[in-house]
Amino acid sequence: MVSKHLSVRINDELLQDLEEECRKSGQSRSAVAKRFLEEGLRMERHPRIVFRPGPAGRRPALVDGPDVWEVARIFRNPEAPEEEKLSFLIEDMALRADQVQAAERYYDEFREEIDAWIDRMDEEADRAFAEWKRQQAAPRA
Repeated sequence: MVSKHLSVRINDELLQDLEEECRKSGQSRSAVAKRFLEEGLRMERHPRIVFRPGPAGRRPALVDGPDVWEVARIFRNPEAPEEEKLSFLIEDMALRADQVQAAERYYDEFREEIDAWIDRMDEEADRAFAEWKRQQAAPRA
């Protein structure tokens, strides 16, 4: 993808807010502005989605629910029938049908990105479990 230059005029207060975000995140002005522009456009297309910060980075989430990857991981299960997936999301995860639909629409558009999140979370969980098992097997002093 080829990058293009964009010049934008903003007022002093907005520039100060941008600079503060740059200081907090350790990112350049251009990187922070690009991130917010991209997230804003995505939220415009998917009004039920917001972006949350966290130790693993910013991620899309339902405005009134879990992260999209947590819902999408259920969609990825090829062995479960669709009715079973929907039942699990509504009954066990206590989501409403409109929340499931919003997460599914976002996942459909950004599948590769969300699949990468799921893979990263699974790898982290596997590492944490292996570490826990190692600590359990270690002799106690």
